[in-house]
Amino acid sequence: MNLFTTPGPITITCHKRITPYLEKEVIDLGFTINQLFVTGVRLTGTINDCIKLNLNLRCASQVLYSLKTFDAENADDIYKNLVDIAWEDILPEDGYFSVTSNVQNETINNSMFANLRVKDAIVDRLRDKTGKRPSTGAALTGTVIHLFWKMESAEIFIDTSGESLARHGYRKIPGLAPMLEGLAAATILATNWNRLNPFINPMCGSGTLAIEAALIATNRRPGLFRNNYAFKHVKGYDESVYKKEYALLEDQIKDVPSLRIIASDISAKAIENARKNAIAAGVQQLIEFSVCDFAATEIPENGEGVMMMNPEYGERMGEVTDLEATYSGIGDFMKKQCKGYFGYIFTGNLDLAKKIGLKAKRRIEFYNSTIDCRLLEYELYGGSKRELKID
Repeated sequence: MNLFTTPGPITITCHKRITPYLEKEVIDLGFTINQLFVTGVRLTGTINDCIKLNLNLRCASQVLYSLKTFDAENADDIYKNLVDIAWEDILPEDGYFSVTSNVQNETINNSMFANLRVKDAIVDRLRDKTGKRPSTGAALTGTVIHLFWKMESAEIFIDTSGESLARHGYRKIPGLAPMLEGLAAATILATNWNRLNPFINPMCGSGTLAIEAALIATNRRPGLFRNNYAFKHVKGYDESVYKKEYALLEDQIKDVPSLRIIASDISAKAIENARKNAIAAGVQQLIEFSVCDFAATEIPENGEGVMMMNPEYGERMGEVTDLEATYSGIGDFMKKQCKGYFGYIFTGNLDLAKKIGLKAKRRIEFYNSTIDCRLLEYELYGGSKRELKID
């Protein structure tokens, strides 16, 4: 059986609160979703379909192709169920594989033990069938097998991605507090930006939001920046399928000649790093970088675009006190200089957000790592309509 052409259950994972944006991406690629859950979606397809998904998705973490579901009370049950799988038809001869897992079972207090039992089953099966012992390790550079085990229900997957898709691969210099590329893409997809009008990103840091905006507007997909995926290390892999999908990525890039993306930061070093990241992403010519205070950022008149900021949240009392003036200044900046735009503030500190002094039209929930965050949307009227204050 060739898994690359045999339909089976596919689970695409993502970070919490990103599922709605992942769902739309998957549907736009022509797939039908069977199930939605908190951290992903479920559909039916082949590993060749997984190739397309891996190369195109901005918001995903892993694309997992299911091999088997089963009941397991303990780690020995994991071993017994997995040793019967024909791993000799999945792992290349003299191949290398690694195991990852998501385990919630009362008999396991260390997921590494579950990983070990998965490895034992695979190694024992291959040694029995081929007389060879495969290489194993933690690096996700070869075949990757993923175990999901919750209570007494287990499922084993081929992880066709390997390294997380949420890291898009172009960012060489991350900055002090970087937003993960997949999260940045999701927050942009959550806005009202039409991908034609200006996108303004003061406090740009390492440039992730501005770069992702340029990538989205020109339909440049993450697969352009990466050349190793775990699906390349599964028996039956056809390089021509991958090359065809990659060629489509290049063909679908769009030219948007009137697009203006403006990114600024008060730190010259941050702008230098952001430029380098933009060069790596191939969009340096699409972004106008400048070193200045956020309030001095150029806002094109009658732009009717989006102004988006990701200010610091403040982790210590002294920082929060200092940031109160910054958030107040952001409010003044939006009221006075961003009329006609939609303003978006991504923050993990809603008390600080109150200092902005404007009433948010929408509060869109996200997580930044483990921090409970909101993307606050402000409609900044250009006419006589008065901005509403927070009570």
